[in-house]
Amino acid sequence: MIQVQPFDRLGAFRNEWLNARHHFSFGGYHDAARMGVGGLRVWNDDEIAPGTGFDPHPHREMEIITYVREGAITHRDSLGNEGRTEAGDVQVMHAGTGIVHAEYNREATPTRLFQIWIMPGQHGVAPGWGTRSFPKAGAGTLTALADGRAGADGSALPLYADAAVLAGTIRKGQTVRQKLGAGRVGYLVPSTGAVTVNGVAVGTRDGATVSGEDEIAITASEDTELVLVDVAA
Repeated sequence: MIQVQPFDRLGAFRNEWLNARHHFSFGGYHDAARMGVGGLRVWNDDEIAPGTGFDPHPHREMEIITYVREGAITHRDSLGNEGRTEAGDVQVMHAGTGIVHAEYNREATPTRLFQIWIMPGQHGVAPGWGTRSFPKAGAGTLTALADGRAGADGSALPLYADAAVLAGTIRKGQTVRQKLGAGRVGYLVPSTGAVTVNGVAVGTRDGATVSGEDEIAITASEDTELVLVDVAA
């Protein structure tokens, strides 16, 4: 089963520095039918104005993944970590027993990113943070950027969750096949472009929930950049 949530039906929040869309219930947006998919709890599509950002605030017991689509984000936390993650790259924060962090756009242009929260499979872990620049793989493949699944080969940032965040570029007309397997669900969003997933159309920044499918065929209707979360149901 593939269910599409069109971009124009996502939850919305806007103030003087943040323009956000919420794929699932978050903050002031609540929809009892949109509480997450498996262990995936939050997928926010954020645009952050230059010279602004999220001031220090706390988190506990959550895996928080930030995929930067345009611009860059600068992270700082209570563990003393500080770093800049730019477009195409990813950062992972393990909130664990507790962490305070801030995320700022220090660039001259807006930063656009996906912020993804996944419920951890392990509790009481030490908090932590990491970022990684990934080689831009050839078009037509999905690369695991963060991975906590059994058997992960260690090339991605680790997660304390039975989940993976994958991304890639698919050229118009190309098809990528991705296995999910029993007991797993997927949630995918084209950050640019458009695709069909097992024949179902998914447009730019729409969200598609995939369940009960052992394998999906993702065909690009136009050149597309895609992010997919594979998570235990």
